[in-house]
This record gives sequence, structure tokens and C-alpha cells, in this order.
Amino acid sequence: MHKSAIGMVFIIFVTVLGFSACTSTPTPASQKIPVVATTSILADVVSRVGGDRVDVTSLVPPGANEHEYQPSPRDIAAVTDAALVFEVGLGLEEFMETIILNAGTQIEPVTVSEGITTLEFSGGGDEHFSADPHVWLDPANVIVWVQNIESALSAYDPAHSDVYSANSAAYIEELQSLDQWIVEETSLIPPGNRLIVTDHMLFGYFAEKYDFTVVGAIIPSYSSAAEASAQDLAALEDAITQYGVKVILVGNTVNPSLASRIADDTGIRLVQFYTGSLSEADGPASTYLDYMRYNVNTIVDALE
Repeated sequence: MHKSAIGMVFIIFVTVLGFSACTSTPTPASQKIPVVATTSILADVVSRVGGDRVDVTSLVPPGANEHEYQPSPRDIAAVTDAALVFEVGLGLEEFMETIILNAGTQIEPVTVSEGITTLEFSGGGDEHFSADPHVWLDPANVIVWVQNIESALSAYDPAHSDVYSANSAAYIEELQSLDQWIVEETSLIPPGNRLIVTDHMLFGYFAEKYDFTVVGAIIPSYSSAAEASAQDLAALEDAITQYGVKVILVGNTVNPSLASRIADDTGIRLVQFYTGSLSEADGPASTYLDYMRYNVNTIVDALE
């Protein structure tokens, strides 16, 4: 939507300690702070830091693909009414531009990936991204998220900064334990089996941290909404055969038909796991910690 189509808005910036919030008045101590997070994974992390002080809404619901998501009027209303909006950043949430242009108040989201050392794109050019936005596949990067979320909440609600600090410290300990558990679990995979092919380019941080090799992706882009050429697919099938890749990992929010065809062509297995979304509350990956444990167990079982 063009800016000319948007009605006049009053632009009010509220900046505290480098974080910008919307124009909402401070939330009374007896009420929860209305907060928006762009994805279910990020919403879970915000909830852990904010605890009982926040009421978190996820724009992209569990099971939906963040790369293809189209915002609804309800999303625009949620952002308009929010005290704080948190996004992953790095180009992941292209839909946020539409929401911000249509929101009834000017808001600048808190980018939780600020300060993370990113992996730059080296595949010959990607029209949407200069860096890999899938930073949450390394728990050390989620610790950076936690620190940024704590800072933003404390700036907005300084009277309860001790609550956010305590919640963050406890959660960081769990993330550090998760990281160590992943090291131990992935060490069970023989060196020759530590080869990864995925549906799109999302595994870079995990591979770098835990010593895997990304042989290729069905869609050679950081977005699953992009398309692969026949030449891309032929080259990937050659690489799978050449390196002896055992499985193709396919995210739960993408259509697996193309991956199934390549698996059939090359005689390897197709294994589904979680990528940009948590499961529903009663599923096996309803929190970020469970999401990572589920994915690691899936990978170890497939490659061990």
C-alpha cells in the first residue's frame, strides 16, 4: 500500500534508553502491559521475560509461515493498542511494513536481534536479505533477545525492572543448559553424517554452532516464499548424491511436495521438523525450549 493512501497520522516518538514505544500511556501497575510479538517463538521468549506483567499477542499464529504471512485488520489493531512491539528483524517480517503504515499511531518496533553477529548471505544474491534472519536456531542468540527484551520492558516499566531482571536471569540459565544439552546430543552423530539439506536456507546458525555442514537447500533463499529453478534443483540432487546426504529436513509450515520429489529422485528420507513457528499449546513444541529439544531429537534420530 502506498503512503499516499494512508490517512494523516500524528507522529509521536517516545524514546527511552534507545528503545521506542508507541504512544500508549504507561500501564497502571495493577494491569498487564499489552505487548505484541511478530512470531510465536518470539512471543514465548517475551512471555518468559515479562512474566505476569505482560499480556503477549503473537501476530503470526502457531503453524503459519512467517515468510508468507498476510496481516489482518486484527493485527493492525493489536499493534495500534500495544505498549511495545517486538520483532526479530533482519528482514524476516516483511509484513510489518503494511501493519505500521496502517496502524493508527506511529510505532517503532524493538528489534530483538540487535547486537547479534549475523551470517551474511554468500549464495550469489538474495533479493530480500543481506543476512540470515533465522538467528533463534542458536540459543546463544536467543540470550541476546532476552537481554534486549529486558531492556525494553524495563525502560517502559522501570518500577518493575527487578522483575524483568530476575526473569531474564532465570531464563538465560535455562538457555545455557539447553545449549550444553544440544552439544551433548549432537555429539552422538558421526562426523560423516553431519550433512544437512533443508527446504530453504535456515540452518546456518545451528550448523555453525554445532558443527554441521549445510550441503544445500531446495529453495536457495532465506525465504521459503522464493522459488527454485530447475537448474537449482538439479544441482542440489547432484550434491545430495555426491556427499551421501541421508535426509532432507522440511519445515512444518511449508508445502513438502517439492522436497518429496527430490527425496524420491535421490532415494533419501524426508524428515519434518519445526522452523519458524511453535506448535499449538498441546503439541510437542509449544515453547522455544521444547521446540529446540524436539528438533534436536529429530535430527539425531535421523542422522545417528
